[in-house]
Amino acid sequence: MASPVIRQTCRRFTFRPSEWEDILHSVHARPYSTRLPQHSQVNNLGTASRNSHNDCRSGIKSPADFLRPDPLLSPHRDPKIAEAAAQKLFDLGYDPESFWEQEIVWGDHDSFQHVNNVRYVRFFESGRIKWMTSLGHELGGASKAQAMLQGRGVSLILKSISMNYKAPVTYPDTLLIAHKPIVDELARTGSLKARTHMSVKAVGYSYKQRRIVTESDSVCVWYDYDKLAKCDPGEEVWRVVENRMGLGRG
Repeated sequence: MASPVIRQTCRRFTFRPSEWEDILHSVHARPYSTRLPQHSQVNNLGTASRNSHNDCRSGIKSPADFLRPDPLLSPHRDPKIAEAAAQKLFDLGYDPESFWEQEIVWGDHDSFQHVNNVRYVRFFESGRIKWMTSLGHELGGASKAQAMLQGRGVSLILKSISMNYKAPVTYPDTLLIAHKPIVDELARTGSLKARTHMSVKAVGYSYKQRRIVTESDSVCVWYDYDKLAKCDPGEEVWRVVENRMGLGRG
């Protein structure tokens, strides 16, 4: 006989107690394995997952070791993938001093479920600033690099930038951002404009997709912040820039 609780539930849904008991019987008559995994199955899966995770973390000796990418959680952070990406971009002529790893975060997504196009402008800015800092160090050490970042003396300022989106990017992923200067003969011997402007190409390489997913073309201007005017940076700067063009093989 059905309990008072079942009888009350049956009345609410207009079932007679005998009909409700038939329904319960049909449900419980099904093999248990078709409804829920056996406890032993769940336990085995959990144990296997934990063992695999523990194997990957077996080399951990201190809390700082947890900062290393977990190959299970972030397979795209395999060092071999990063090495292959760096070599590919180097072979294409990109300055290795400009290499910048941009970690993709969940908040980079938009409602179209991929990294928002505007985000790439910031990604390339971060890479460009790293590259500019390296130029400053080569020209005059840490003090010159700091001056270029703070807008003192002669530095670079972005005039224009364009993007070519080749493939959408989703979390999790890491992009390797790389830049290279494009200096032609006019920049060395031509007009003042050619001597004050410098074209720069850049790419974003996806570790997860293992290919270039974004390309950028920009124009930077040499700018004297003390005089508040664009300028010719001088022969020493152009020699450094030209040497950077020769670092890559492209």
